[in-house]
Amino acid sequence: MNPPALFGALSNPRFARLYAAQTISQIGDALTWVGLALLAAQLAGPDQAPAVLAVALTLRVTTFVLLSPLAGVLADRVNRRTVLVACHFGRMVVIGLMFFVTQVWQIYVLMVALNALTAFFTPTNQATVPLVVGRDDARSAFALSSATTELLGIVGPGLAGLLAAWLGARALFVVDAASFLMSGLLILTLPALRATQDAGAPERSTRSDLRDGTARLWRDPPIRFALLMELVAALAGALILTVTISRVEGGLGLGEAEYGWVIAAYGLGAAAASLVVGAAGKRIPLTRFIALGALITSLAILPGNLVPLGGLMAFWLLAGVGQNWVNLPTETLLAERTEEAAQGRVYGAHFAWSHLWWAFAYPVAGFLGIRFPDQAFVLGGGLALALLAGVWLSHRGRLGAGLDERTTPGPADQSG
Repeated sequence: MNPPALFGALSNPRFARLYAAQTISQIGDALTWVGLALLAAQLAGPDQAPAVLAVALTLRVTTFVLLSPLAGVLADRVNRRTVLVACHFGRMVVIGLMFFVTQVWQIYVLMVALNALTAFFTPTNQATVPLVVGRDDARSAFALSSATTELLGIVGPGLAGLLAAWLGARALFVVDAASFLMSGLLILTLPALRATQDAGAPERSTRSDLRDGTARLWRDPPIRFALLMELVAALAGALILTVTISRVEGGLGLGEAEYGWVIAAYGLGAAAASLVVGAAGKRIPLTRFIALGALITSLAILPGNLVPLGGLMAFWLLAGVGQNWVNLPTETLLAERTEEAAQGRVYGAHFAWSHLWWAFAYPVAGFLGIRFPDQAFVLGGGLALALLAGVWLSHRGRLGAGLDERTTPGPADQSG
């Protein structure tokens, strides 16, 4: 492995500013969700806070599925810097208003607004990475961004807790709003970020671009394989995020601190896996990472109902590795197999489909956790492995024929 390769993308000054803006805003995101949990407990009471958060998360996923394809189409047509800055400043206003919330319904309204802006921001930001660094360097750029995201997911809640204890829960929203302001100002220092369009191509309607974004996901075999493997990973990940708390506190008779250790191990595994993908460079095909990741995360959750705390932390570390090896290479695969002019709508469609998988996986995990609390992980892991086997068997012929090559699919590929 070559660790310096992971940070090579930072030598590109435009990516360095884009990366800095993303990192600052993600620190703010960590404050948002901790602040939201504390605010929900203040307004609805500790017993009803989980229900408030569940509604907020449902609204989040629904908004992503509905709006992100349109965001991707917009990203292909306009200066992406304008979209990114508008989303940062818009989220600054919405988060700032959270400081003044006095009713639960106001939380829901602001969460819809916040996630609508995020639905436009995230696919645009993802499509901008290969635009800034080029497709050849997209792997290391995505890997560095992913590792940072996972590490902030571990460190961020602890930082938010310290700030809440020092400044108060509502002050978290003020700090978060400031983070979006700083990120937006950083993006403003970038030059125009507009995808190159084919001058000879006919003008396309919004509806045709929306259809094209999804069609490109499903008609290109490596991307279709990756998308289906993300469903496998979502099943395993949803079990981890919804059932782990009952396993730790109910099954093992432990407390919130031990639950935090287990989830931190999960995040640490994902962060370490990002570094491996970036350091490996182009020597390992992306679809190999994806298949191995889906297998690891599915196998890792199988003993979840049987092992003690130390074993659970070890297996959840592996599960985090597997989750990352599915999701991170998929982001890179989209960049390497899609021409620049269509990357926005492809990333937008992918953002919608990947969140649709989670919208399906969460109820499945919840059902298993409630109906079969002592076998939830083995049943869910078995379901994930069965789906993995089906996807592998249906794609193995094409994968063996060299689908890992970094090529934009031609007409023959697109007809399939």
